[in-house]
Amino acid sequence: MSSPNPLPDVPGLPALRERIEKRLLAAVETDDPTMTEMASHLVRAGGKRLRPVLAALASATGGPDVEVGDEAVTGGVACELVHVGSLHHDDVIDEAETRHGVDSVNARWGNLRAILSGDFLLARASELAASLGTEVATLLAATIGRLCTGEVRELQFAYQVDRSVGDYAAAIEGKTAALYSTACRIGGLVADLPRDQVDALTDFGLHYGMAFQVVDDVLDVVATDDELGKPAGHDMAEGVYNLPVLRTLAGAGGGELRSLLGGPLSPDDQARALAVVRAGDGVAQSVTEARAYVDRAVADLEALPPTPAADALADAARRLLVGLDRGGDGESGTT
Repeated sequence: MSSPNPLPDVPGLPALRERIEKRLLAAVETDDPTMTEMASHLVRAGGKRLRPVLAALASATGGPDVEVGDEAVTGGVACELVHVGSLHHDDVIDEAETRHGVDSVNARWGNLRAILSGDFLLARASELAASLGTEVATLLAATIGRLCTGEVRELQFAYQVDRSVGDYAAAIEGKTAALYSTACRIGGLVADLPRDQVDALTDFGLHYGMAFQVVDDVLDVVATDDELGKPAGHDMAEGVYNLPVLRTLAGAGGGELRSLLGGPLSPDDQARALAVVRAGDGVAQSVTEARAYVDRAVADLEALPPTPAADALADAARRLLVGLDRGGDGESGTT
């Protein structure tokens, strides 16, 4: 099971992504060559740019012939810079050595410079948001705060086998879903859409982000090492017990899994714990929950007028489930 391509199939997407890439690279240029190199390191490593793409599509949902303006691209790029900056910091916390197939910033330049370059990216994101007005600037600042809170919640529950599903949901809402929600809301705001439509886009982004993270967590325990680009079960080994693990702990295989978890894992114990999760019902239950979030995201779009952009957003949500039909018990389909 490999990670799906979640980008919607819409005309003009390559040109839109080219606009986003140019704006991103311009945003990380500084007068200091070393800072520019560090700040642009993960940007140049590539990515699907889901957050700016969703922001751009959200801005075009007001009518069938609405074009994506520069403000929507700027708002989406601000969200992407927050995401990349958070990766700089996350890799320091996780002591990661690679990211997107290249050396992590901390592995190449050290923890101090990784933290400072991550701070720079957050500052540059805030600068871009400020150029779009007070409401957007305030929204992005609040979102950065939610990211930090989500990260702290996850750290607090490291290696805790009694972590609740409710706490898991609260953590991923802050760490992942909040930024998707903000990207979509910014798209609606800069396009001056009616407030009910802006709120619907905000809800869509939240439910999209929740589905995205649950799918990512399913892939962490189901996909192969080669497909993931890291060892399967990496979250579990780091003490981050995600939804498939929590559902397995609550099920028939919970006793054995609980005996293995609660602290660092040896390679043999990690392999055994992974086998227990794969053999249980936790993966299938998690796929069902991901599907429910996708269904809610698509339903949120019903408040919008029928447009190609709204259809593309719905397609982007449904694509998150592609490839999960073989997850768990093999009975799961796609929405």
